[in-house]
Order: sequence, then structure tokens, then C-alpha cells
Amino acid sequence: MRAHYFEVAVTETVVELVGKQILVVGLGKSGLAAARLALRMGAQVTVCDEKPLAETRFAAEVAELGVSYLPQGKAVGASFDLVIQSPGVPLEAKVFAGAKVTGELEFAAPLLYGRTIGITGSNGKTTTTALIGHILKHAQVPAQVGGNIGTPPTAMVADSRVGQWNVLELSSFQLETIQSFRADIGLILNLTPDHLDRHHTMERYVDAKARLIELQTRANVAVLNAGDPLTAGLAKRTRAQVVYFNAKEPGPWMVAEKDGVISVDEQALLPVAAIPLRGQHNVENVMAAAAATWLANVALDDIEAAIRTFPGVEHRLEFVRELAEIRYYNDSKATNVDATEKALDAFEGGLWVILGGKDKQSDYRGLAGRLRRKARRILLIGMAAEIIRRQLEEVEPGLPFLDCGTLEEAVRVGHAEGQSGDTVLLAPACASFDQFQSYEHRGRVFKELVQNLE
Repeated sequence: MRAHYFEVAVTETVVELVGKQILVVGLGKSGLAAARLALRMGAQVTVCDEKPLAETRFAAEVAELGVSYLPQGKAVGASFDLVIQSPGVPLEAKVFAGAKVTGELEFAAPLLYGRTIGITGSNGKTTTTALIGHILKHAQVPAQVGGNIGTPPTAMVADSRVGQWNVLELSSFQLETIQSFRADIGLILNLTPDHLDRHHTMERYVDAKARLIELQTRANVAVLNAGDPLTAGLAKRTRAQVVYFNAKEPGPWMVAEKDGVISVDEQALLPVAAIPLRGQHNVENVMAAAAATWLANVALDDIEAAIRTFPGVEHRLEFVRELAEIRYYNDSKATNVDATEKALDAFEGGLWVILGGKDKQSDYRGLAGRLRRKARRILLIGMAAEIIRRQLEEVEPGLPFLDCGTLEEAVRVGHAEGQSGDTVLLAPACASFDQFQSYEHRGRVFKELVQNLE
């Protein structure tokens, strides 16, 4: 694999932006990082957002940078030399009409030194990304971790170096606009319906995810989940070398499981029982991380040792506490149905399941059987509560629902009515933006509520 193949593009891009009028659409973490980078490259920068500046989280930073601000409705993208799209802003927004548009990831890509591991999928990408970073750190391999997790790609440019790995969690929102971004190692973990409120159809959602490997060349490697037919089928859409992992059935996979032992290139790595994370889905995440780091030339001994010491990811089946013999788990990152199914599968039963939030045009009916078998009560919160109830009752009438409205009330009910050995599980199957700023905010509030229980 090539150490760095963007030198010419860097020079050309820097020259190209000096004195240019740049509009950054979407004033979140990614938009602010893109604005900072564009300023460093000599551009004249304007930022815009749907909210008035005073209502955004970054009003002080905008003032400090000295950039211009426009309400999104008044920003005409076509009048700028380049418009940078933050991932959270759909391309259908009127501000992009007639404009030359690049996504934040695509803007950063030519400027990132080092090699890149890109991770996407409907579920598990945060855990897999964090685990890859943990393995590389344990093996003392230079790396930085970011993307859709933590640090935006544009904020990673300054610290990127030749000989370093950039480990990027990548969402469909980031990938749908790429044209030249190319991951040296690209992982697609799984594909299930998500973000259909943004992409409208499953086909368009899959197309966005597939961009990660469609732009790869023969010098790159695509790592696919052979146990997920939709994901495995993407092999025909890449020119890269393709390798597979599979936690569901034995076969000629690069990373496989047989008789309770995970192997890499037919060499034993570690027993499944040694993985310190709950749930079968995390076996797949571990396999994917092992594949990526093995391809990055990390020794198997280092991969094994790092997996055994991995603490997990905040808001992902995160154990919060046990009180009065009731356990509390935070899976606020379960923002779609498939993620909630995986969370439910990680427990035997006795669950007080907190569901709801902002609907993403999801089909919740697939949860009904698991909830019938495992849930003592289904505690509904947020805007999607009635949609969830209606869909689930279509297939499982009589499920034990309770309308709680807020997360605070759901935690109170679970604490007051739970029995010894029960588990209160936040696994909402929805976005958080009706009552919270993000899934992280929702998870932190849940943990605070639980820690304050007496």
C-alpha cells in the first residue's frame, strides 16, 4: 500500500482556495472544523445554518474566527466559489442549488497525510473504529481516530503525518458526496435499513455506503462481512482486493470462527469467550477490527492482547450500575431497529426497554417477537412513541407498553417497579433529536439519571 498519494493534490488545492469565497453549510463540529481549515488555506469563509447564530452551539467560536455568518435561507450557494456540505445537511437543501459542492470528508481527503482505514456499516462502526484505534495504540503504531466518531476529518489534517494511519468512522452522510477519497483499507460491516428519512430508499442508502469501496483501486483492500448477504454482494462493485470475515458460518474467510475460536489467516487469535463485550454482534466487530489491523501489519499477539483489554465504547451496551439488584445499560447509540435487535439479543430477559425518540421512517415490527419474549415492560418516550406502539401492536397485540414521555420518567418507572435480576435497557431504535442534542447527550442524561437513583 502507498504511504501517501496526495502530495500533488495538496499543493493544487491550497493554491486553488487562496482568496476564494467559501460557504460552509451546517454549523456543527464538522462545519466549524471545515471553516477553520478553509481559513488556514487562505479562503474567505462564510458559514450558515438553519438556526440563528445565537441559537447554535458555536456562536462564540464563529466570533473568534471572524468569519461571516448567514442564515441558511439567505445563503445562496451558487454565488460562492465552493460550498462545503456538513454531513448533517441533506443535499436537497435549497442552499446547494446551482453550487459547486463538496462534502466535508471530500474536502479533507486530499490534505490527510498517511494511510487510511475507513469503517462504515449500519451498526457497529463506532465500536469497530475505536477497537482498531485501541489495537494500533497497543501495538505502538502511529494512528489517529476520527471521522463520524469524535474528531471531524478536517480537524485531523493538521496532525496527519506520513507513516501514520487515519482511522475513520464514516457515515452514509459523509460517503454520499465523495469523489476522490480513497481508503487504503475499507470495511463494510453490515447493511440494514437506516436513515431512510434522509436517503428515502434502501437502494440509495446502500449506494451511499458502497462509495467507500467503489472508489478503491487494486492497490487497496475491501473487508466485507460474508455473513451479511447484502454487504457481501458489494464485492462486485469494487476494484480492490476483497477479503471476508464471518461470524455465522465456517468457510474460506480471512477471519473466521470455529469451535469457539477466532482465527486470522487460519492462525488462532483468541476464544470468543475472551471478548470483553456483550452480544454476538460484537464478535463480528472484533473480527472486522482484527482483519483491518492484520492488514495494517500488526502482529497477532498484539491484536489479541488489545482485544482482551478493550474497555468498550461509551453509549454502546455500556454498563452503568447495579442498584437494588437491577442492572442499568446505556445503548443510546442504538439509533435504528437493527441495533436495538442486537441489544435485545445480548440479554436473556427481564428487560425494561426504553424505546423512542425521533423517527427515521423505520419499521419497528421486527422488534415485536424479541420484546414479547424478553421485555417486562416497554417504556415509550419521545415523538415516535405512538408510531412504535402502533406498528408493534400490528404483529404482537397486548405487548406491555407504558407511555413515559420522557427519559426521566422511564428511568423512574424501571427503578420503582423493576424486580431483582431485571435490567433497565436504553436502546431507543430512534434518533435523539426530539429531546436531545445527540445520542451522546441522551446517553449522558440517562447515566446521570441512573447515578442519581437512590
